[in-house]
Amino acid sequence: MRYLLIVILASMVAVLSCSPPPQNAENNSDTQTEVTSTDNAEAIPAYEPGSWTEDWETAISAAQEMQRPILVNFTGSDWCVWCMRLKDEVFSQEEFQSYAKDNLIMLKLDFPREIKQSDELKKQNNDLLQEFGVQGFPTILLLNGEGKEIARTGYQRGGVSSYVKHLQQLLEQN
Repeated sequence: MRYLLIVILASMVAVLSCSPPPQNAENNSDTQTEVTSTDNAEAIPAYEPGSWTEDWETAISAAQEMQRPILVNFTGSDWCVWCMRLKDEVFSQEEFQSYAKDNLIMLKLDFPREIKQSDELKKQNNDLLQEFGVQGFPTILLLNGEGKEIARTGYQRGGVSSYVKHLQQLLEQN
């Protein structure tokens, strides 16, 4: 009985520790009224293959130009245990970086607790969190060049080779 209680409590802590931060009413009203103009193509920074961008428009533009899917990493980089494990076990590994450089556009949408972000970046990330209905972290989306969801996944056990194969299978199925 004690073992069951410990398992249940540990599960609850793991689930709650990787839930998105709560949205307060003040932030939600700001999110709905602000509109960001992206009419100026010169304002969109260039994408460097194999690197992470935090800019939605840069990712969409690069995906269309390079005809590649976008890997979107919804993460709590400085507090979510599973996000940190995914980064350490997969995203920071040479095998993944090599695969991504040749096959993916990588977009990081971070929801940190201690890392400072601009209001514009927070708004973009919150808008996309709502648009894609993300419920917890890490959530990994694969999107086409129009920003439409192809597949959804998260942390997977097995390390970098297994994860790259998992991504390849998801992309082949769609």
